[in-house]
Amino acid sequence: MKLFYYPMACSLADHIALQEAGIEFEVERVDLSTKITATGQNFKDITAKGYVPALELDDGEVLTENIAILDWVASRFPQLGVSGNLGRSRLLEALTYISTEVHGSFRGIFHAGSDQEKTQARVEIQKRFEFMAQDFKSDYLFGDAATVADFYLFVMLLWAERFKIGTPQVLVAFRERVRNREAVKVAMAAEGIH
Repeated sequence: MKLFYYPMACSLADHIALQEAGIEFEVERVDLSTKITATGQNFKDITAKGYVPALELDDGEVLTENIAILDWVASRFPQLGVSGNLGRSRLLEALTYISTEVHGSFRGIFHAGSDQEKTQARVEIQKRFEFMAQDFKSDYLFGDAATVADFYLFVMLLWAERFKIGTPQVLVAFRERVRNREAVKVAMAAEGIH
């Protein structure tokens, strides 16, 4: 199994989830500007989408998109999912919100919009984080145990930290709690993130 990633991209969430699951996998960096992998492959031959994450499974199938990969991990390693009758639905609900509302709001910052667009993006991101902070159950989104959704939220909080976007104190504490997990340290070190 191989995860194709770019440092500090959203693929970091998948990298952390795979580390937390304790399974054997390889990682390969992708140059997003040239679409060439570290071993010289054309990344568009792996996925026509041309962006990370992409998870090449042992049978050669390729899975893309954070929600799909994180759901795949949680379905195989239930300790990283949410239990209960609506557990999987609640997990998908959180992953979808993080992907569409939080992650999507960063477009105005990453894609060199006008100053007004960047300011509006910052406001929207802060609103999204405030909404998420209200739902915290305990140390993590769903209680005392980390799920794959926590790893995706963590990456979004790293981006907020990088761009100096204010976040509620509960999320700052959460970010530091997740940053100190061993699997997170391993994944970040492997990607050269400090």
